[in-house]
Amino acid sequence: MMDPIEKADMHRLIGERSLDDSWLDEEDARAVFRDMIRTRRFDERALALQRRGWMSGYPPFLGQEASQVGAAHAMREDDMLFPTYRSNALQIARGVPMSDILAFRRGRAEYLSDHDIPVFPQAVPIATQIPLATGAGMAANYSDDDHAILVCFGDGATSEGDFHEGLNFAGVFDAPVVFFCENNAWAISLPRDRQTASDSIAVKAEAYGFEGVQVDGNDPLAVRETVSEALSDARDGNPILVESLTYRQGAHTTADDPSAYRDGDPDLPEWRVRDPVERYEEYLREEGIIDDAFVESVREDVEDELKEAVERVEELPDADTDDVFEHAYETLPPELVEQREEMRDFLTRHDPNEVEY
Repeated sequence: MMDPIEKADMHRLIGERSLDDSWLDEEDARAVFRDMIRTRRFDERALALQRRGWMSGYPPFLGQEASQVGAAHAMREDDMLFPTYRSNALQIARGVPMSDILAFRRGRAEYLSDHDIPVFPQAVPIATQIPLATGAGMAANYSDDDHAILVCFGDGATSEGDFHEGLNFAGVFDAPVVFFCENNAWAISLPRDRQTASDSIAVKAEAYGFEGVQVDGNDPLAVRETVSEALSDARDGNPILVESLTYRQGAHTTADDPSAYRDGDPDLPEWRVRDPVERYEEYLREEGIIDDAFVESVREDVEDELKEAVERVEELPDADTDDVFEHAYETLPPELVEQREEMRDFLTRHDPNEVEY
C-alpha cells in the first residue's frame, strides 16, 4: 500500500510544521507535548488494566496522539466536540478527566465529574455522531451562536450512509462543522484501499460543495493549525472535511488480533519510525524547547494523575444494572420492562462475578 502522504498531491497537505511558520509560542509547544505524553501513558495504562480484567474492553489509539491532541488544542472553549470511541486522547487534551473515561469503561455513566466542557458522549456505533453534529451546527446557526462543531470519525465511517447524510446537510445548510476524519489506514481489518476507490477521503467533500484538506496527522503542530483554520472557516458558514493521515499501531480493540490481517504489512515499519510522540519530542529537543528535566517532570506528573484516576474509579460503588435501561425513553416500553425484570431475576439467582459469558 502506498504511503498516503505520497498520494496527497491533489489536495492541500500541511505537514512538518515548525514554530518558525506557526503562531505557537514555546509554552504552547510544551503544552502540546505534555498532552501527548499524558495520552500515550493513559493508553498504555488503560490497555494494561483491561488485560488484567479491570474493564471489559478498550480501543487503543497508540500512534494517533498527535492527530487528536493537535485537534484538541485547535478548539475554542465554546466549540462542541462529538467524539467517537477512539477519541480518548482528544477528550483528555480537551479537559475531560481521565477518571471519567475509565469509569465509563467500567460501566458507569460517561461523565461523572462536574465539568462544563461542551463534549458529547462517545459514539460507538459507526458514524451515528456525524448527522447529530450537523444538526448541532444547524441549531447553532438558528440560534445565532458563534461556536463551531468538531466531529471525529475514522476512515471506515466514510462508508456509512450517516457520513453522506451529515455532509450533505452541512453543505446545503452551511452548518459550522469540521468533519475530522482520522485515516489510520485500517477500518478494523480493511485497509483504506478496500474502503474506497477515491484517491483520498478529503476529495469526497467536493461532492457536498465544500473543501476537503489533508494534514500529516503525525505532526501535532500541523494538525493544530489546520483544524484551527478549519474551525474558523466553519464559524463563517463554510463546513470543511479534514483528513488526518495517521496510523493505528495497535489493535482495533482489545477483542481484535491485528496479526490476522496485518501480518507483514509493509507500511508498519515506516509508520513506527514516524511515531508521533518520539518524532515531536526529538523536534522539541533539537529546538531547545524541552530537556531531560522537563520530560522527566511531565512523566512524573502523568503517573500521579493516572494513579489518582484509577483510585477514584475503584472507590466508586458498583454500577446499578438498572442504569442500562434508563435514559433511553421517557416511559419504558413493555419489552424493556420485561427485559429489566429478567435481568433483576437473573442477578438475584447468580453472583455476577462467577457467571461465565
